[in-house]
Parts: sequence; C-alpha cells; structure tokens
Amino acid sequence: MESDARAEGRGGNTSQEADRPDANRWRALWVTLVAGFMILLDVTIVAVALPSLQRDLNASVASVQWVVSGYALAFALALVTAGRLGDALGRRRVFLLALTGFVVFSAAAGAAPTVVWLVVARLAQGVAAGCLAPQNSALIQQMFRGAERGRAFGLFGGTVGVSSAVGPIVCGLVLTVADGPQGWRWIFYVNIPVGVLCLFLGHRLLPRTGPGRRGGLDLPGVVLLGTGVLALMLPLVLAESGGLRRLWWLFPAGLVLLAAFARWERRVVDREGQPLLDPRLLTSARGYATGAGLATLYFVGFSGVWLVFALFFQNGLGYSPLQSGLAVTPFAIGSASAAVVAGRLVERLGRLLTVIGLVGVVLGLGGTALILWLVPAHLAAWCAAPVLLLGGLGSGCVISPNVTMTLREVPVRMAGAAGGAMQTGQRLGGALGTAALPGLFYLVLGSTGKDYHAAVAASVGSGLVAVLGALAVAVLDWRRDRARPVAQDRPQRASGHGRAPAEGH
Repeated sequence: MESDARAEGRGGNTSQEADRPDANRWRALWVTLVAGFMILLDVTIVAVALPSLQRDLNASVASVQWVVSGYALAFALALVTAGRLGDALGRRRVFLLALTGFVVFSAAAGAAPTVVWLVVARLAQGVAAGCLAPQNSALIQQMFRGAERGRAFGLFGGTVGVSSAVGPIVCGLVLTVADGPQGWRWIFYVNIPVGVLCLFLGHRLLPRTGPGRRGGLDLPGVVLLGTGVLALMLPLVLAESGGLRRLWWLFPAGLVLLAAFARWERRVVDREGQPLLDPRLLTSARGYATGAGLATLYFVGFSGVWLVFALFFQNGLGYSPLQSGLAVTPFAIGSASAAVVAGRLVERLGRLLTVIGLVGVVLGLGGTALILWLVPAHLAAWCAAPVLLLGGLGSGCVISPNVTMTLREVPVRMAGAAGGAMQTGQRLGGALGTAALPGLFYLVLGSTGKDYHAAVAASVGSGLVAVLGALAVAVLDWRRDRARPVAQDRPQRASGHGRAPAEGH
C-alpha cells in the first residue's frame, strides 16, 4: 500500500490524501487541452499548404506526401509505448519532455532548407506528439473523479473533434496572414510560442506526482506492437503513391504481428510481469473494448471527409484555402458547442447519448452529400451549412462521451497505456479514412468526366458506412447496458472506497 500511495500521491501521502482533488486541476486541464489541440491540429493543418511547400522546396509528390503521412505514422507508433512510460515514470515528466521536443522539432520543420530535412523533422514531431497525447487522458484520470471527470473528458473529446475539423481553417488563416513564397513555414513556427507558454504553465500547474509502478519496459511487446501498427499503416499512408497496390501483403502480416502481441501480453500477465498493454483491460474495464472499437470505426468516416471536402471546394469549385476552411466551419462550431454540453450529460444518459450523436452525424453528413451532389455550385456551401451544423452537433455528442465511457472504468495506474491504445485505434481509423475516401473521390472523378459533385457525394456517402458501423456498436452497447441491473450499472461512489481496488492508487 505504501508503494501504491507513492505511485499516484506525493511522497508518503496516505491514500486519502492521494484521492484529494488537486487544487489546480482545472487550470492544469486547460494546459493539456491547448497542447493536445496543437499536436492534433498538426495532423491536418499541413495538407492545405502542400502546393506552395512543394514548389518552394522543389520536392517530388512522393516526398511531400511524407510531410503529412510521416507525422501521422510516427504519432501512431509512439502512443501505447509512451502511455506505458507515463504510467511508469510519471505523466507530468513525460508530458513536459514530449512538449519540449515538439516545440524544438516544430522550429526545425519551419527552418527546413530541403524536403529531406522537413520530412525528418516531421517524423520527430510525430514521435513527440505521440508521446504527449496519452498523457492528456491519463492526467484527466489522475486529477478528476466522478462527475468532474465526465466534464473534463467532455472538454478533451471536444478538443479531439474540433482540432480535426478546423485544421483547414487555421491553415487558411495562417497562409492569408503570412502571405508570400515562404508563408508555409509559419504553419510550424506558430507552434513555438504556444508550446513555450504551455511549458511554462505546465511546470507550474501539472501535479507533481511520483513515478508509478516500477519494472522494465516490455521490449518484446514494444517491438511486436510497433511492427504490427507499422505494417497496417504504411500501405495507407503511402496510398497516393501506390502503397495499397505494392504493399497489400503488409495487412495480413500486421494482423499476425498484432495477434502475436496479444498472445505475448497474456503470457506476461500470467507470469505476473508488467505488460505494455494489459489484456485484462478488454474484460475487466467495462466499456473499454466497445468504446475503443467504436472510436476506430467512427474515425474512418470522420477523418476522411475533411480532405474530400477540401478537394471538392478548392479543386471543384475554385475556393481559396481560407474559403474552403470556412465552408466547413459550421461542423466545427456544432462539434465544439455540443462537446461541452455532452460532458455534463454523459453521466445521466450514458451510451444513449452516443447513439443520438451518431444519428445526428449520419443525418448531417448524409444530407451534406446529397446537397453537394444536387445543388448548383454557387449555392453549395450555403445550403450545406445547416446540415453540417447538425453533423457537428452530433459529433460533439460522440467523441467526448465515448472517451468518458471508454476510460472511466480504467484503473489510474493503466490510464496512460489505455489512452494510448484507444488513440492508436483512432489514428489507424483516420489513416484508413484519409486513404480510402480521397482515393474513391479521384476514382469517381475520373470515371464521370470530372463530375466533382458526384465524386464528393460518393466519397462522403462511403464514409457514412463506417459511421453506421459505429452506430451499430453503440446501439448494441446501449441495449446491453439497459439489460444490466441498476445495482451493477452504478459502482459504489458514496463511500469513496468502492473504486479503490480498481484505481490502483
């Protein structure tokens, strides 16, 4: 018990002191949210600037593709291992080190004299972002309890959703302000003042907890998981240069490696070792397996549509990058607004809230696909705005409540690895969506003689298939929750001791 108290408390604090809410928890949360928004924004913000970047650096299409996809790939590869390191070494320590690296590598990317330099800097940026991301959800697990945790996860989920939607808008604004041949560099430079401010406030506000459970890092698990994720993602991130055709064999290889990883982790647990990702999360932490699967499916459709919209508005309708971003602003506004409210409703409505949200996304994106297909070009953006707003409101009721319900039963000592695994699924889903939907867009475009309206309708409609899959998972989970006795559905909270064994303080 003494070592466990040190794991999440200060020095020799008692378990009651360790459970005492941190006085700076809400201010610390905003530091982590701003940092999280910044690293997630960098997944999509670069895409709009690729033409000017390619021209200034005299780069090939294949090398420029790595500026975008290399970041996403490195991000995904680092998540689970970094989450486990945060659980073991202290989340504050890993958060600050990762944020420092992200700021340094952002500066290196902005100053890149060649495309090779830029790609290397982006890979390093991705690793730093992947090390930071799981600390966000783990720190929420650590700092908040009960209804406050739901509200905190609501803000966190809203950050995840909005950051993906506003990337094109922010990029358009930066390129408008930093006009000129080297304006793309400010997409990376803008991270420096934001990151430095977060570092300063993080040192002051983040809880100074000691390291968690000691034990060597599960290196075989790291290798098996890393190579498995790499095998699944590499064909997707290289899709535009023929990766799916040339590297298709990596998909079955990746599945074999992930199966070997799962078997190895069970073996480590049977030997009472410290696994990279405890397989008992899937069985003992109620809602974790369902929520992680739902998030992966949702991000297949959710992530892919933004690049499709950018292609349609810019290439099809001749919009500027800023106009293209503003055209999808209603979705971002709806998502941000609903996420804050959803964080307060999730304890009352549970999985039903996610079901309602997914229905809203289906209606919103489905209506958008029909409008962009049928409405004349000069009215398309205006007519699509109301249904995009509906889709955004639905998305705000999906991402943040799902994060809350997926991670709320996870023991705090496993929070980093669990959050990293969930976000790895999101990155895999996002990679699949951003490869498949634009690919379908170009396929329909070529087969219809440059009919951009048909291409965007077919691509967004295909993304809805994945969203409908997520809706089916949510409905099944909701029905299962309704069938569960009330006494089992709500764990003991009044005494303050009901969750202690699970939390593992």
